[in-house]
Amino acid sequence: MQHNIDFADWGLVEYNEAWNRQEEVFSATIEDKVQGRETQNLLVFCEHPHVYTLGKSGDEHNLLLSYIQLQAKDAQFVRTNRGGDITYHGPGQLVGYPIFDLANFNMGLKQYIYNIEQAVINTLLKYNIETTRLEGATGVWLDVGKPTCRKICAIGVRSSRFVTMHGFALNVNTLLEYFGYINPCGFIDKGVTSMEKELNKTIDMAILKDELRAEINNIFSQQQ
Repeated sequence: MQHNIDFADWGLVEYNEAWNRQEEVFSATIEDKVQGRETQNLLVFCEHPHVYTLGKSGDEHNLLLSYIQLQAKDAQFVRTNRGGDITYHGPGQLVGYPIFDLANFNMGLKQYIYNIEQAVINTLLKYNIETTRLEGATGVWLDVGKPTCRKICAIGVRSSRFVTMHGFALNVNTLLEYFGYINPCGFIDKGVTSMEKELNKTIDMAILKDELRAEINNIFSQQQ
């Protein structure tokens, strides 16, 4: 089994282009698995121009803008094949697409999501941002159990034959006003935040990428 995690930074890339590139790697990985060949694990980091994406079980009524209003905000709307409801992607947000064969790490999908959440939690702690999980929901949250409960990282995954795609979106220096045009992940009673908002300063994205990548490598290396 291949335990190494390859890495690619796609920079700022349009959502549908990144989706197509993911699908190519995802399909090739599944084909290798079906044919009994060794499979690779690829972690992709990128950012997207303004876009709202809806999960396959999501409710499009959670988008609160009309098509004309979307255009005015220079944003797209895309229906995807990932899990979860609606979310926003945009500049200043770190999007991660792990295309992993979970068999390489002896884990199922539930443990995989838990591990991605843990990598984000560990990384945020380096910035003195204390986060945790919210029961019944994926992602990473602040002030769980309080009226000020707010999400800082969303997770939405697709898997087939225990190969994953799509992934997570961590709000770093994100324009949070764009979340005001949706019910994020279907929630109408929870807020959204970013590292920049919590710390009242702009975060160095390059340093953050290195730290989060190291956390993901560390956690998954322990699962062999």
